[in-house]
Amino acid sequence: MREHTTTTPSLAAQVVLLAAIILFCLFPFYWMVLTSLKTQIVALQTPPAWIFDVSFSNYYEVLFEDAVARSLINSLIVAVCTTFLAILLGTSAAYALARFEFRGKKELWFWFITNRMVSPIVLALPFFLIVRSFGMLDTHIVLILIYLTFNLPIVIWICTDQFRSIPREIDEAAILEGASQWRIFFSLCLPLAAPGIAVSAIFSFIFSWNELMYALVLTRNVAKTAPAVAVSFMEGYSLPYGKIMATSTLIVVPVIIFALIASKQLVRGLTMGAVK
Repeated sequence: MREHTTTTPSLAAQVVLLAAIILFCLFPFYWMVLTSLKTQIVALQTPPAWIFDVSFSNYYEVLFEDAVARSLINSLIVAVCTTFLAILLGTSAAYALARFEFRGKKELWFWFITNRMVSPIVLALPFFLIVRSFGMLDTHIVLILIYLTFNLPIVIWICTDQFRSIPREIDEAAILEGASQWRIFFSLCLPLAAPGIAVSAIFSFIFSWNELMYALVLTRNVAKTAPAVAVSFMEGYSLPYGKIMATSTLIVVPVIIFALIASKQLVRGLTMGAVK
């Protein structure tokens, strides 16, 4: 009988393929930063200029002349508060769904998940009318509460599966030692669920930081976030590419920093308990 042999790509081919994928993913960020360092005249050149005099005028204008610096602070306030509340409420709800049996559990779980299926544009007008009737337009608290309703299901979904993966024998052993349910949750389950909590925190922060629809509809000047300010640069036939790319770069940097910090916690959570 003829033997079938499987051929695996050589190491060089794998390296080339990996390098091509990395370049494909990083090129948009490279082009964004490159354009942010160009003047408007250089940015509009055809073909594109690869060698040019670097100018930081776009960053100076968006930070000191426009409202980008203030909008970045607004985005940071909204994203951090939303992430904190989503983790605080979502982990306790996820623990209850993973560990306890109660009436309506399946319906409650389905309701949490389906909240994420609703398109933001469908709820934009109702939210605007409700918020306007309460006189709360252009406030941080409105964005935090709305973002919380959409980020909470993600935290519950991820953390519920994470808590379910923790053996129940750990809870039973702690109960025999006299630990309360709250002590088990805070001292045992939360550290063991650190990977899921880190992932859900990353998603919650990124979704809150990048959200545009509600920020455009529900804010004006005081609580306007960075994505809404970046869009406001596009007025009529004027497209200041340098300022738009500079603002986009400033928006991306905090997300990258937060992801790096959370990824360290994620690796620590994955290796926790591996060695005693």
